[in-house]
Amino acid sequence: MRSRFTSVLAPAITRYLSLKEALGSAYVVERNVMAHLDAFLAGAGRDLDSEILEQWIRTRSQLASGVRRNWMRIVRNLCLYRRRTEPACFVPDSAQFPPHHQVLKPYIFQEAEIDRLLAETGQLRPANRSPLRRQNVLLGLVLLYTAGLRRGELLRLTVADCDLLEGTLLVRESKFHKSRLLPLSGDAIRAIKVLLQERREKQLPLSTDSPLLWNGYGGSGAYSGPGFGEAIHDLLRSSGIRTAAGRLPRVHDFRHTFAVHALLRWYRTGRDVQAKLPALAAYMGHVSIVSTQRYLHLVDELAAIASERFQKRYGALIKQPNGADTLGGRS
Repeated sequence: MRSRFTSVLAPAITRYLSLKEALGSAYVVERNVMAHLDAFLAGAGRDLDSEILEQWIRTRSQLASGVRRNWMRIVRNLCLYRRRTEPACFVPDSAQFPPHHQVLKPYIFQEAEIDRLLAETGQLRPANRSPLRRQNVLLGLVLLYTAGLRRGELLRLTVADCDLLEGTLLVRESKFHKSRLLPLSGDAIRAIKVLLQERREKQLPLSTDSPLLWNGYGGSGAYSGPGFGEAIHDLLRSSGIRTAAGRLPRVHDFRHTFAVHALLRWYRTGRDVQAKLPALAAYMGHVSIVSTQRYLHLVDELAAIASERFQKRYGALIKQPNGADTLGGRS
């Protein structure tokens, strides 16, 4: 349901959101931010200025500084749009925004840790409203790791999105309004078949529009993001998997692991990695490989394999000043 804006900024907000949505932007977060700001301004009975902006952002003090910074950026973009027709309007100074929060380093799972997590799902027990808890978590893990899905993409999947005859998965209108059809691994296809057969035997919802990962909580039967995240965190705790800093890895870290392990497989099998990167970007739903590069972390094994490949191809061309080979030649 769309927000009804009532503050002095309401006309500008409405026009701005309409423009962005007409250009193809979902602007869900932006709409939420503007709804908060609009309600605050309506309650104060004032237009936006530096003082009222500072008062408003203090009401969001429970948010991380990076999140508050993003909220301020969204408001500033709105004000820049408003300035086109109201040159004297207030525009926030970006130098006064809260600082960036430190970006967490993604945790790249080792293959043995993935095996441990998959095995640990066997210890999960059904609950009253989650009779297929084990199967759901197992399939969720398999799809996160083998298909590199975002958490939201995974939880929005329906039964109709799985084509077991073709071995494909349809990810509908995800980020940037992009849908994509993904070929699935054999493990993923088997896990889907097992889950759907269990649903059939237990006479649980199996209509084409029912969630692929179904439980009895809530009206839709779909997992919430925090609910599924907690299920994965419980599994990580019982498996004893933590980062070097002692925290639990994030669900999103499986997506980073998917990309890194794809590179490892290509290096191990002698594939042309540069030629494969556009395919990886398309599979992950990225607009270009620039976005994909954020997921390509240089773990030790990847560095070793890449260095070995470089040495085999070009080592003979690189000489030390005394004429000795630089890469593994004479000492």
